[in-house]
Order: sequence, then structure tokens, then C-alpha cells
Amino acid sequence: PSYAELQAAVRIRMNIVTAARNTTLAFDTEAAERPDCWTYSEDTGFTIRPGHSLVAALQKATQPGPSGRCYSFSCYRATEYVILLGIAQELEHRNPALYEQLQTHWQQRAIMSGQFHDVFLREYGSMSAPLPPKYYVPGDRLWFRNPDAHSSDVTGYEGSWVIYLGNGEFTNFWKRDQPYTLTSKCVELYHWRHATYRDDAGELQMDEQIVEQRVQASLQDEAEVQLILATMLKLRDGKGVYRDGGCIDTSREYPRWVCPVTSDLLLPAL
Repeated sequence: PSYAELQAAVRIRMNIVTAARNTTLAFDTEAAERPDCWTYSEDTGFTIRPGHSLVAALQKATQPGPSGRCYSFSCYRATEYVILLGIAQELEHRNPALYEQLQTHWQQRAIMSGQFHDVFLREYGSMSAPLPPKYYVPGDRLWFRNPDAHSSDVTGYEGSWVIYLGNGEFTNFWKRDQPYTLTSKCVELYHWRHATYRDDAGELQMDEQIVEQRVQASLQDEAEVQLILATMLKLRDGKGVYRDGGCIDTSREYPRWVCPVTSDLLLPAL
């Protein structure tokens, strides 16, 4: 709606990419950890302790300090923190009133999951009007779907949420010095189907070591890579459907407007 919003949108995308490149986490779909500037309640989620900056707390949770300590996250929650950090950094300098509201809100209640999407993000593309499979803008959040019905039953392996970094690279929150390419991400998701097992409790699990071994072997064989990409570089099937679709989602997500007067980022009531 304005040149100021365009500038802010570019800066936020740059913030998100920078934060994403600096993020290193421990993957865990069941446990979650945060630094001492955070506190947790089942009713409110992880909130900021009084006296701590939201920006600093997000950085401390996602970007390892001198100790190298990495905190446990799911990939979905990790993308939320990275996006929130990128937005908060822009608000802190150019819409301080909204930043203070955001800070106050996160001291009392976290905004997560579907509500996070509704409050902070726009979505472009859809199942009826899909984006081109290789169309990505730096700072976009996107989902790679696991197109294999069996292995997608492993908690946390239904798909993979990432941030597009530019230069053909996507976030690898677990090994930040090894960002994914579109090829390596597709090959990894493809091999999830070859690495499932049941633990002593009968729960379906994923053997990441097998995945890594198979990925490394496949990437050495160009013919095999092309066969995998022919399967994976297709638009995904609809929800609950596992037929001929690949891992490519039809939409992307990016932050809402944030400037005074034109902002459409409306925080929910506490």
C-alpha cells in the first residue's frame, strides 16, 4: 500500500534470512527447551520473563552462544521463531508502539501454530491456483510434504517446514553450515520411506542415520537423483491423499504489513 511498506517488507525478509542462517537447533518433536529468559505453562506456551527483550530472547533461543548450547525445537516452531524475530527487529526501530504490544503479549501468552499463521503471515498460491514448483522468494516460509503414506505417520515427518534463503538454498536448522538445495531436500524426504522402524513401545520412528547414509549414496549417482526428482518435484496431493503427488507445496507464506497507519498485523486480545 506504500513505498514504506515495500521497504519494510524487504528489510523483514532480509532479517528473516539472516536469522535463519544463524539458527542452529536440536530437532525434537516431543520435548522443547528454552533459555532462562523464557518460562513455560501449558496454558500460555513459552513466554518471556519480565525484564527481557523479545528480540534478545528469540536470538538466545535460536542462535547458539559461546557455549554452543542448542535448544530443542520442531521445524515448524523453529520457523515461527525465525519469522517473529525478523518482524520484531523491524518493529523495534520503525513501529515501536506495535513492538511494545508484541513484547507485552509474549510476556503473557505465545502466539503459535494456526493462530501464528493468521496473525503474522499472508499466504499466496493455493491448491486451485498453485505457484510454479521452483518459485521461491528469499524469506518465504514453505512446506515440503512427505508424499509417502507410511513414513508420514512418524511424528514430525509429515513434511518439513523451511525458510528459503536465496541462492537456491533452504534452511537446515540442525546443521546450519549445510543448507539444503532443492535437490538435497527432495532426496532426503524421499529416503524417509526407507528408514522407519518401531521402537520397544511399538511407536513408529525414523532412523536418521539410515536416511543420511542413503542420501549420501544417492547424491553420488546422478541417474538415481534424476529418478528421485521425477517423483518428488511434483505438486503435492491434497490433505489426506497419497497417490501420485510429490513433495512440492502449492503456496508460500510471508509477513504482513507492519508500518504505522498501514499495518494489518493485529494481535489477538489477551
